[in-house]
Amino acid sequence: MEHRVPGGMGFGPFFVCTLGILADLSEIVERAVSGMGFECVEVQQSNRGRLLRVFIDKPAGVTVDDCAAVSRQLTRVLAVEAAAYDRLEVSSPGLDRPLRRAIDFQRFAGQRVDVRMRDRDTSGRRRYAGVLLGCDAHSATLEVEGRAVTLALADMERARLVPEL
Repeated sequence: MEHRVPGGMGFGPFFVCTLGILADLSEIVERAVSGMGFECVEVQQSNRGRLLRVFIDKPAGVTVDDCAAVSRQLTRVLAVEAAAYDRLEVSSPGLDRPLRRAIDFQRFAGQRVDVRMRDRDTSGRRRYAGVLLGCDAHSATLEVEGRAVTLALADMERARLVPEL
């Protein structure tokens, strides 16, 4: 689409494209990362948007070479998209990997997790730690203190794997 400035002085086409919101940036990063065969676990922007952190994963684990390859590809993709950032960091999500989507919970069934809910339940509890038994599209079931507890994914503030060392 071409836009001419009213009363213009012979300027050529004038285009406006903004990328300012993290949602758009996350979509671009996720497409590029998944196109390389990795899972984009999380995209974080900090320091007034100047630092961009990308956490990647794959079933066999992530190597330093994987991070370097993704970093090189993202540098090219983000240049084409005119994304504004000063520094890009690409790494694995670590042993205490965040769980965000139902597929994450399904993948890590049988492992220990720590979940913090947005609001307290009727007993005043917000935090649950236990073994992840399973997950459907809307909720995850944990074994907590010997009993099964079902928690709505939409009500979770955060969920992470508990490293077993």
